[in-house]
Amino acid sequence: MSHAPRKAANLSLDSGLMAQARELNINISRAAEDGIERAIRSERERLWRLENVEAIRQENEYVEKNGLPFAKYRQF
Repeated sequence: MSHAPRKAANLSLDSGLMAQARELNINISRAAEDGIERAIRSERERLWRLENVEAIRQENEYVEKNGLPFAKYRQF
């Protein structure tokens, strides 16, 4: 997580979740930030995979046909 300046935001959240978070002394702002950070990371990964689907396919095809490069040097 970055140490960037914080910015206030208005969010509408499920009241039941809010009550449970308060009961458990969960910092709602931090929890929301963590969730947003995970969503961003997940979406970036999904987009990267879409953008690189052909290269991934070609690499997998190469390994299927030729095996792993330098496999003979692996010690495990």
